[in-house]
Amino acid sequence: MKFKIAILGTGNVAWHLGPALEDAGHTITEVFGRDIEKASSLTKRLYVAEAKDDLDFSDSEARIFIISVSDHAISELADEIILPEESILVHTSGSVGLDILGYSSAAYTGILYPLQTFSKERRLDFSDVPFLLESDDQTTLQQLKKLAKSLSPHQYVIKSKDRKALHVAAVFASNFSNHMLRLSEEIMARQGLDFEMLKPLIIETISKSLELGAKKTQTGPAIRGDFGVLDEHYQFLNYNEQVAEIYKLISQDIIDSY
Repeated sequence: MKFKIAILGTGNVAWHLGPALEDAGHTITEVFGRDIEKASSLTKRLYVAEAKDDLDFSDSEARIFIISVSDHAISELADEIILPEESILVHTSGSVGLDILGYSSAAYTGILYPLQTFSKERRLDFSDVPFLLESDDQTTLQQLKKLAKSLSPHQYVIKSKDRKALHVAAVFASNFSNHMLRLSEEIMARQGLDFEMLKPLIIETISKSLELGAKKTQTGPAIRGDFGVLDEHYQFLNYNEQVAEIYKLISQDIIDSY
């Protein structure tokens, strides 16, 4: 089944999701953006989509309307949009519940959350992306399953409370891990060292953790209880008290955990 779809948003998720949907055979009819230039930029990646900066979609041919904006903007957009009859309104957030769409003019609502990190500069294979789906209407849920299946073989029906827990776990696994890499980059740069030297270690650490389990593969001075090394590292980091405190807190949590 192929759908006509409108994309509401111009951020990283919309940037990748729109072309992926068209590659799967669906039609993107419109792209909405508060900034019409950003909406137009996304339509250039699509076939026939029209750029819009108003929320009157009453004459749209789209059946599914996908809100792909920052979490704090979902409610306002959902409340303001004017939709055709029998339309389905969904959002792509991992941490916002289904009920936020309850006051919209949509006949049906749902969630289509791609569990992945998105950057405009990096190509993404959606066939590896898990989609987390939710709707109170079974027919709508079946439609979302068909839509997600056209992009990826990995679909899961997850309620909002469980999706929030998953999103928190994802922040630890992805966002926090990335931030640790940034701190590592800064430490190396401060000493005039090449970050490339750490890449084989990073790759092996992640690969081993995913293969054998993170708890089983933890190494380092904290799990060994090597307090002399821990104190030396802490003293070294005193040039930045905040980073030193992060080192101390995480090291203590590893000690407590094992």
